[in-house]
Formats: sequence, C-alpha cells, structure tokens
Amino acid sequence: MPDGSPLSALHSIRFKGCETDILCAEDQKVLMAMEQKIHFPNPRPVRVGCRKGGCGACRVKVTKGSYTAEKSSRTHVTEEEAAEGYALACRISPRSDLELEPAFLGPRRPVENGD
Repeated sequence: MPDGSPLSALHSIRFKGCETDILCAEDQKVLMAMEQKIHFPNPRPVRVGCRKGGCGACRVKVTKGSYTAEKSSRTHVTEEEAAEGYALACRISPRSDLELEPAFLGPRRPVENGD
C-alpha cells in the first residue's frame, strides 16, 4: 500500500496562504501527507472530508507542477475543470514539486433545464 516509503521520490508541496511547505512522496496522496505534517494548532490549508473523493472537501487548483490523479467521480471536478488544473487532494500524487490553491465549492446544485 502506498505510504510515502523512503524509496519513493519526495516533492515539495506549497499551499497558497500557508507558511508551511510539506514533503510528499510520489506514492502518497497529497491530502494524506498534509494531514501527517500539519497539526493543530496550525490550521490545515485544505479541508479534510471523506478522504476517498466522494465529498469534494479537499478540492484544490494545481497552479504549478505535475501529478497523477486516481479516477474519481466528476461530481466535484468536471473534465473541463480537471483540464484547468482542478483536482481532489485525496486523489492526487505528485510527480514534481506542486503549488496548490484551496478551491472548495460546497455542494453543487443540479443543472435544471430552462436555466
């Protein structure tokens, strides 16, 4: 199971508005690395929810760097948004140093015909 083992390459993760950069292994999810490194009383720069891509709480915009993303529902990140760099921090692993912005939207309203 991916766990950020010492054999995996490490990358720096910088969150907009957060003074603390973290290291994240290529075989680790960004959200899990953040949870391990940033503890109370320091506020976490990204919301934490279900940790499996179902709630969208950890939605971010990747403004710099490359990553791989596990498949997830398009409820929280559409294909168009993914092409613009939006992702769920619980579903991405770094392939280079990353810069992220929190991008939580809250529940989306279903699109109704005629709007």
